[in-house]
Amino acid sequence: MTRTLEWKVGVELTEDSGRTKAEARLSTGTSTLTGHGSARCNPADVDVPAIGDELAASRAMKDLAGKLTGTAARSGPRPGRARSGTSGSSPGRAHPARAPSGPSPGHPSR
Repeated sequence: MTRTLEWKVGVELTEDSGRTKAEARLSTGTSTLTGHGSARCNPADVDVPAIGDELAASRAMKDLAGKLTGTAARSGPRPGRARSGTSGSSPGRAHPARAPSGPSPGHPSR
């Protein structure tokens, strides 16, 4: 059986005083998940808003992806359906602890 779905993710960005906040929202039609991320400009650096937007948005989407993975894991296997095409942690392996949001390689100021 072929099944096609379309899920859209919207990302809202706000910037104030050198700090960018992002909210990524996924609506599946049956539920809505939200991820959050932020970035700040080092006061010693030139403020480049596009870099803050990219970092905050990527962190929000990473948070959203983690929440979606957690939802799938809690749902568990369904009778008669094999799990395939998985990525990420292997079964039996613990998920590594999340590192705190910090400087990104190549962009130490945010």
